Amino acid sequence: MITTYRLLNGQLTIDNLTLQDDLPSDTVWLDMIEPTDQEREWLRSYYVEEVPEREDLNEIEASSRFYQDKDGTHIHSFFPHRSGKELRTVTVSFNLRPHILITLRDEDVGLFRLVRNYFKRHQIDLDSPMVVLNALFTAKVDYLADLLEEIYETLEETGHMALREHTNDEQRDDILKNITLQEDINGKIRLSLLDSQRSLRYLVRNRRIRLSDIHQQEIMDMLRDIESLLPHTAFLFDKINFLLDAVMGFINLEQNKIIKIFSVAATLFMPPTLIASSYGMNFRLMPELDWAYGYPLAIGIMVASGLSTYLLFKLKGWL
Repeated sequence: MITTYRLLNGQLTIDNLTLQDDLPSDTVWLDMIEPTDQEREWLRSYYVEEVPEREDLNEIEASSRFYQDKDGTHIHSFFPHRSGKELRTVTVSFNLRPHILITLRDEDVGLFRLVRNYFKRHQIDLDSPMVVLNALFTAKVDYLADLLEEIYETLEETGHMALREHTNDEQRDDILKNITLQEDINGKIRLSLLDSQRSLRYLVRNRRIRLSDIHQQEIMDMLRDIESLLPHTAFLFDKINFLLDAVMGFINLEQNKIIKIFSVAATLFMPPTLIASSYGMNFRLMPELDWAYGYPLAIGIMVASGLSTYLLFKLKGWL
């Protein structure tokens, strides 16, 4: 889908283009979602060099994610996208030019819809491509901060569940799943924060981009916010590891209790088993076989040996 954001007499106009349409000259932002091969071919007519391919968007080295060419400044950045309880990162390609910003993405990221509503409600005045870029990154940093707060609250609730006394196996399974989910989300948040930090620093260092004082101040504010959020991700990783260790410790304790019961039971039955096996041997000369009270006496000895072992364990404090 091809969407254009234009300024007509100071008013924002949002239109969807077809392959037969030309790009309006007053377009400030051209946004392409899940572009088809035909749409990418249509876009090539507005590029001097190559349009970023899908496989190029997943490159992680700096030279592939931030670079300058004849078409302007290129930035490939991770944007968080919530899908149910899980969080995924979607790579968005930005092509910043003096009079237009071109974005390509393979999914309809919620933050783009949010910024679009800001423009439609005139909460942000769209007057240059840099305004769009700053608005998208500001929305991303704010959203990542909200996600970190949500993870902390979730871990607090999970911690109370994990540390209470009466927790069954099914609840522990849910707790472990929740902890691992929060670890995955926190890792992707940290990845997005670091990626945003690299992208914004590249914008500040790039001498070919003429940033106004307002835009430069907004970028510096975002960088300070990111610097303050990164230690929170490290703290959450420590909290997640603590909860994992605690839950696994409780599981090991429960397993040890079960093993202890089997060990004690086996030990209690060892003396009676020894006596029973002795009289179960098939030797011809065994005087006790002719005793009138041999059988009840053997049973009594077996009971007494098992009981004495139990009393010994109680005296030692092993039970």
